[in-house]
Amino acid sequence: MNIDTLLLYTAVAFFYITSPGPAILLAIFNGLKANIQIVAISSLGNMLGLGILSIASILGLGAILTTSAILFMIVKFIGAFYLIYLGIKFIKNHKALNFDDTNKKIDNDKPKMAYFYEAFFLAVTNPKPILFFTAIFPQFLNLNVDILPQFTMMTIIFLVISFGSLCTYGLVAKKSKVWLSNNKRMIWFHRITGGIFIGMGIGLLQLKNIQN
Repeated sequence: MNIDTLLLYTAVAFFYITSPGPAILLAIFNGLKANIQIVAISSLGNMLGLGILSIASILGLGAILTTSAILFMIVKFIGAFYLIYLGIKFIKNHKALNFDDTNKKIDNDKPKMAYFYEAFFLAVTNPKPILFFTAIFPQFLNLNVDILPQFTMMTIIFLVISFGSLCTYGLVAKKSKVWLSNNKRMIWFHRITGGIFIGMGIGLLQLKNIQN
């Protein structure tokens, strides 16, 4: 893989990763409720999930999921209903309306690793990254040389961009915390965020296998 191809792949991955999606919305929500440490922990969970999907795709699981209607359907439904569950959870979550002593409440009410597992499960149940790894990755591979180093480099780039993007969204959200400290604004933020998650879950149910 030459430098031009690598730069082109990086640009494609950057715009794919930074476009609004479930992981970004979760980072924004965590940035508002918690702190950058929590956002980083959640982002690491997302990275691990994406890393597993990448490894699975190079081992052939991605190809299986994109050709097997049953497996794809199972992954799709799990991911969709989890998004809907998160949406309902955000809409019902009234504790976030109180920003006083936020960090202390997070330590008492929700273990830090819970944020890690939440983001991890969100990543591994989303079939869209599988489609990206199996459909986009091959477009940039040089089949005349060893594929594994190329695949490894592309995966690392993808994960680094993902981590940086999520932390940036979380930081920007945290900076907007004062503006959203107004109860009415926060209520609407919860409703909109929850509604978007539910909408993405419903949209995921409409996602078709690329072979169809």
